[in-house]
Amino acid sequence: MNYHKIETDSMLNGDGLRVVLWVAGCTHNCPECHNPQTHDPMSGYELTEDSLNVLYDYLAQPHIEGITFSGGDPLCECNRDVITVIAEDIKKHYPDKTIWCYTGFTYEAVRGLDIMQYIDVLCDGPFIKAKKDEKLHWVGSSNQRVIDVAKTRATGEIVLYE
Repeated sequence: MNYHKIETDSMLNGDGLRVVLWVAGCTHNCPECHNPQTHDPMSGYELTEDSLNVLYDYLAQPHIEGITFSGGDPLCECNRDVITVIAEDIKKHYPDKTIWCYTGFTYEAVRGLDIMQYIDVLCDGPFIKAKKDEKLHWVGSSNQRVIDVAKTRATGEIVLYE
């Protein structure tokens, strides 16, 4: 799997100070996508053990709330297996850190994926230019949702993150 950047101190991609892994690979092709340079799964850099160690070193810092997977699309078929392994490893070694994930898929389309047991918050849905709303927190268009995954799984109804 390839990635474009490991951001070490983001406050824009989830609650609190976060590490962000910007992955390569997305098939949604949303018009006016914020990160079109990440669509090609072969773009960016190869995710290696060394780059994962850098990511984990930043994540281990006590002031970091957690990690956000973004891109590209972390849940694109070309990324799912590797992202799931990383998410499982993070929950095992850093159980108090939260995992946020951005995807162009809806929750309904990905809720059965193995990775969903590790994700705390899912920002779902494709960006839709006609529904763009700059007042929204953490998403770009009004069709996108910021979902509390644990509460959603427990209730069987979509519960938005507060």
